[in-house]
Amino acid sequence: MARIAFSEQGLTPFEKLLGHNNEILKKWISLEKCFFNTQTFTPELKEEVRRILAFNNGCEYCKAKGKPSKGLTDSKVLAATKIADLVSKKRLIDNHEFNSLKKEFNDQEISELFALICFLTASQRFGALLDLQPSCSI
Repeated sequence: MARIAFSEQGLTPFEKLLGHNNEILKKWISLEKCFFNTQTFTPELKEEVRRILAFNNGCEYCKAKGKPSKGLTDSKVLAATKIADLVSKKRLIDNHEFNSLKKEFNDQEISELFALICFLTASQRFGALLDLQPSCSI
């Protein structure tokens, strides 16, 4: 059971917790769709970033959707997951880490990647703060 009651708004347990604030819920869902519909990154890259962050951010609901994959070989996916791991474990990245990222991504991609990391972190921390569990029934 989550720490607060589920609202009537939203489809998923996460959305029903955020649904206590319907305007925020609508815009959150819209931004989520924007991130996951963009063609900048492959679905695999986005999912692997989500998985790394879920485990580092402590959201049980998000962790239940899958562990980070082993044996990744795509250089962009590896770079994105490495930076997501670093960012979620410490506040800032140093110039060496940032320069490594620039070898794989252009400025537009870095901006979107960091925005994605921040959005996913906010979502997962929200779930963790409210103790959203994979078995929550709505």
